Amino acid sequence: MATRERTASFIAEQLAGLSGIVVGKMFGEYGVWCNGKIVALICDDQLFVKPTASGRNLACSAPEAPPYPGAKPNLLIEQGLWEDAAWLTNLIRVTAEELPMSKEKQKKAGK
Repeated sequence: MATRERTASFIAEQLAGLSGIVVGKMFGEYGVWCNGKIVALICDDQLFVKPTASGRNLACSAPEAPPYPGAKPNLLIEQGLWEDAAWLTNLIRVTAEELPMSKEKQKKAGK
């Protein structure tokens, strides 16, 4: 089952208060970027956030599950929590702050 566009749009709307957010198609599903860093995936109408220490502290009850077969486990954020835009925005913000820039972005910056 693929993610519906309205699911990705809703998550994008909830994160609208955070600068640098981009939600876009990625391999038939959706990716969520914050300031150039991939921080989450939306797969099968579910939100998977990259695990970080700060993210785990905020989403302490979130189980970990792979967003697609063969992927590393991510924090699976239940749909009911998406309604709280402030909480979701904070989760994405602290996750992005902890994640390193992708190796490709680092190479471009250090040419």
